[in-house]
Amino acid sequence: MRRDEASDRSCCVNDKGASVITTLCCGARRGIIIHIMRLLIVLLLALPFAAASAATLTGRTVRVTDGDTIVILSEGNVQHKIRLQGIDAPERRQAYGTKSKEHLSEWVAGRFVVVETDKRDRYGRVVGKVLVGGKDVCLAQLMAGFAWHYKKYQNEQTASDRQQYADAGKEARDAKRGLWQDPQAIAPWDYHAARRK
Repeated sequence: MRRDEASDRSCCVNDKGASVITTLCCGARRGIIIHIMRLLIVLLLALPFAAASAATLTGRTVRVTDGDTIVILSEGNVQHKIRLQGIDAPERRQAYGTKSKEHLSEWVAGRFVVVETDKRDRYGRVVGKVLVGGKDVCLAQLMAGFAWHYKKYQNEQTASDRQQYADAGKEARDAKRGLWQDPQAIAPWDYHAARRK
């Protein structure tokens, strides 16, 4: 089709010059095409956000690596290494590292878990909130005093989780539960920094 330049009504005509669509239809078709193009642009711009939106991963825990990392086996026998979101537990060689791992094992070992996730860390691990029977395991680690609230990444949490985790960490510290029995408890990020020196 070509535009009939002689027509001041901008009617669409075919190659033989016969009118195909009236002026009204041409305007409506153009409007529909513009509307569709706008929708496509919005959808294309939204794709990165949709890919980063929360997903749910489910499976049975087959290994507890430490106080903030587990391995689950999902449908199809696919293994996923999961880093618990919002907390940082003592490393295995730190004081309370073994106790933290044992506490996490009591919650998840051999159990079916649900992981609410929206990212992977630089090591390729799935980072997420881990639930067992609807209960937040990350929060349980904090409440027992076997992890720190990982404030460096707190903006990745919902506002309510961020507040609950901060409150649970403070309550455990005030009650001297778990690692907070040690007045010289060293956060894992400080432990790593000291080892790098």
